[in-house]
Amino acid sequence: AEDNLIFSDTLIALQLMRTQFPKLEKVVTQPFILQSQLYSSVKDRTQVDRDLESLKKDRVLRVFKLNTGQDDHAIMFMDDYLKQMESAVRRSKGKNQDCSEVFEWFEKYVLPSKLDVSIDHLELCSLLSHGGDARDKHITLLMNAGLLVSIFHGIIVMGVFVFTCWSFLKYFPWDH
Repeated sequence: AEDNLIFSDTLIALQLMRTQFPKLEKVVTQPFILQSQLYSSVKDRTQVDRDLESLKKDRVLRVFKLNTGQDDHAIMFMDDYLKQMESAVRRSKGKNQDCSEVFEWFEKYVLPSKLDVSIDHLELCSLLSHGGDARDKHITLLMNAGLLVSIFHGIIVMGVFVFTCWSFLKYFPWDH
């Protein structure tokens, strides 16, 4: 019976789905929810879109494009995203890379001002430059950490460890 619940409130549905996220040993992925799953769990799809926009503006969550070949998105609560980011930063700093200050710049200047799933290369450089002299090596470091995913005609997709998410989807307790 629980599998067929239909919710009227987007945030309640998201919170419930977050609690159902599989916990696996040696997997460092923070909980995320597929937007398609949210759509199938809430009565009014238009209201879901409005709620998601509002929750993004209030910095409650972030939405990311999944690199799966399908038009789906991952939704992650901001505190989970920041934990995931901290984990990526620790791994990157563990590789003794210089330029690690770019992670602080990203969190302080890019995240609060950019709510979309992608960002223009020039805008990214402009936002990062509030912290210091942002160069391509800084962007490469963000990409290597999984915070940015790909460049396509000057557009960079904001990442949430997309490849980790994709490989993790097979463990979901619901259809996708």
